[in-house]
Amino acid sequence: MVDRKLKIANKNFKSRLIVGTGKYRNFRECSNAIKVSGADIVTVAVRRVNISDKNKARLMDYIDPKKITYLPNTAGCFNAEDAIRTLRLAREIGGWKLVKLEVLGDKKNLFPEMIETLRSTELLTKEGFKVMVYCNDDPLMAKRLENAGAVAIMPLAAPIGSGLGIQNKVNIKIIRQQTKLPLIIDAGIGQASDASIAMELGCDGVLINTAIAKAKNPIQMAEAMKLAVISGRKSFLSGRIKPNLFGSASTTNKGII
Repeated sequence: MVDRKLKIANKNFKSRLIVGTGKYRNFRECSNAIKVSGADIVTVAVRRVNISDKNKARLMDYIDPKKITYLPNTAGCFNAEDAIRTLRLAREIGGWKLVKLEVLGDKKNLFPEMIETLRSTELLTKEGFKVMVYCNDDPLMAKRLENAGAVAIMPLAAPIGSGLGIQNKVNIKIIRQQTKLPLIIDAGIGQASDASIAMELGCDGVLINTAIAKAKNPIQMAEAMKLAVISGRKSFLSGRIKPNLFGSASTTNKGII
C-alpha cells in the first residue's frame, strides 16, 4: 500500500502527529517540543492560551501560525452555547474555520457530553466551520457525528491526561471500518507504544498533549512520539501476519538434512 498525506477538510498535512500547546512550563519549551515533533497542526485552547493580547507573552510569538496550522479548541466548555461562542471568537481573532470541538460532561472524568457535542457539530457546520470532533468511542455516535457534517472523528483512547493508552481497541476498529473521515485518537495516550498501537489499528493520526508536556523530558518525548507515529503507520501499511495460537517454523521442512 502506498501511503498518502493526512488530509483534513481538503488540506494536506505531512505529519500525522497533532500536538497540544497546554501544560508546558513555558512557551519556549512548548515551541521546542513542537519543532522536534514535526507536527503540522497544534491545538490551541482559546479560553486558556493568550493569542491576542500583545502586552503579554503570546503563543504566536513562539509558534508561527503562518508555518503551523492552529487548531482552536473549546477545552473547558461544558455546553453547546459556550463551545459555539468560543469558536466564533476564534474565527474573529484569527479567521480560523478548521476547529476542534470539545464539549465536556463533567470536571472530574472529562468525558465528552455527546448530546451537546452532536448539537454543537450540527450548528457549527451550518455556520461554515470545519469541525474536528472529540468524542467517546461509541461507533453509533461517531456515525451520527459524521452524518452531522464533522470533518474528522476524534475518539478518546482513555480519559484526558490519564496516560492509560487505548482501552477499547474493538470499538476503534469498528469506527475505522465504518467511516471514511480522518480518524484521530484524542486523549489518553501515555507513551510512544500507545501512539504506535493507534496507528497500527488504522487511525489516521493521534493528538497528544499531556504525555509530551508533562514528561520528564518533553523534547525527547516529542521525538519519541514522532517516531512512534511513523513506525505504527508503516506497520499498518505493511500488512501484519495473521495471528496464530500455535508456533510456525521460520523455514520449511523441504530439503531438511
